[in-house]
Amino acid sequence: MSDNNRVLSIRGLTKRFGSLVANDDVSLDLHRGEVIALLGENGAGKSTLVSQLFGHYRPDSGIIEVFGKTLPPGRPDLALKAGVGMVHQHFALADNLTVLDNVLVGTESLWRIGSSRGKAREQLEKLGQQFGLAIQPDALISTLSVGERQRVEILKALYRGAKILILDEPTAVLTPQESDSLFATLRQLIAQGLSLIFISHKLDEVLRVADRVLVLRQGRLVAERNARDSERSELAQLMIGRSVDVIQKTTNTKDKAATQKPLMQLRSVLLNQSATGARQTPIDLTIHAGEIVAIAGVAGNGQKALSSLLMSRPIKPKSGSIETAQGLQLRQIARITADRQGQGVVKQAPVWENAIIEDLDDSRFVKFGLLRSANAQQHAANIIQQFDVRTPSMHTRTGKLSGGNMQKLILGRNLVREPQLIIADQPTWGLDVGAVAFIHQQLLNAAARGAGILLISEDLDEVFALADRIGVMYQYGLVSPRQTHQWTMSSLGLAMAGTSQRAA
Repeated sequence: MSDNNRVLSIRGLTKRFGSLVANDDVSLDLHRGEVIALLGENGAGKSTLVSQLFGHYRPDSGIIEVFGKTLPPGRPDLALKAGVGMVHQHFALADNLTVLDNVLVGTESLWRIGSSRGKAREQLEKLGQQFGLAIQPDALISTLSVGERQRVEILKALYRGAKILILDEPTAVLTPQESDSLFATLRQLIAQGLSLIFISHKLDEVLRVADRVLVLRQGRLVAERNARDSERSELAQLMIGRSVDVIQKTTNTKDKAATQKPLMQLRSVLLNQSATGARQTPIDLTIHAGEIVAIAGVAGNGQKALSSLLMSRPIKPKSGSIETAQGLQLRQIARITADRQGQGVVKQAPVWENAIIEDLDDSRFVKFGLLRSANAQQHAANIIQQFDVRTPSMHTRTGKLSGGNMQKLILGRNLVREPQLIIADQPTWGLDVGAVAFIHQQLLNAAARGAGILLISEDLDEVFALADRIGVMYQYGLVSPRQTHQWTMSSLGLAMAGTSQRAA
């Protein structure tokens, strides 16, 4: 493209955190009406790069030019003023305020006499019509769907004059229909001259939306490809530096629920009241040996409450009952929490201590109240090797591991004892394609050994890849699971939106 159309130029950007080089001499250009996708493993430097562009971090060296002018480092206000906007994966919206209030927050001086709400409303409605993002300005955020909330985030950026928009995992919490709507919006943005930086782990989406794909590995820009000439397998290999096996469960239409013993049964269970106050339907759910039951749903429909209930010890619902198979011991139930950093590990503790943190009642590791560190460290070494946990040392502080390696550690300490029942909540959230493939294979291996698995996931590709049966959470109720082949992506999306409960 012509230099006259260049809207962003990054030259020699380097950022260090102590001895870690998060970005190493990165240079790239972005042109008017262009979409570039940033790919890379966890810890490759994608977030650090866009955080410097948006002013959250100051680079150690290098320059950023926006529309031909140098962008002062470490100034988000000046980045916004220059036309750089960012839509984060986790929306920064106040549920108790209206759409208009959320858009106006931070745009007016505290010392301003009066408010220009009338003009703001008019501008907001105009932007909504212009870019296919129509939304009621007086609607409370708490009443909006996830897809509508994302529209508000995009409108916030456009209202502030964004000409360069950074989208971080924009479809992570959307139904397929909402994702299609988002891509239609992006096409309108691009047609009207906006430029996009698109960050996603979903390679199909990257190939669908991007003009160019830039691959970061260990902080360096290692490859650039035209999206139209690229394939998933090549991009995956560029991301992690090796080929990635495609993980697929063995095709089997037999209903395992009809042939295997039940390991856990939820009968007429009511979860804690939803924020919407909607009337709840009691949940009935059975997990059988050797099967993977997936629970899909848009975030906020009760998955977190269900997970919290099943992760508790003991499991005691306020209403209804939960029964486990006779003889199923506590140690035979593995729990893989979605909050790997807050609940899954003690970040300040070394890797080897986190490897045994759920086994402190095991006499191999603790006897007469004394820690048997030699046994514990040998156990940790076995987990590190068997589950490919990449760490400088078992004595490394666990908080320094990448998200993928932290998750492999959590998975390893649970699966190494070959549990009969596994509760896995968002087990691959935010992970790169290599870590995802590894974790998927471990879960499939566990099911093949006879373990029953409840998989709670917002990633529909993951759900279809692993599940024998799929159910849907909607407003704290459960659309009863049925065999995966009875669902389509469209019918699943409709059920997630509460529109339909019938397979197409």
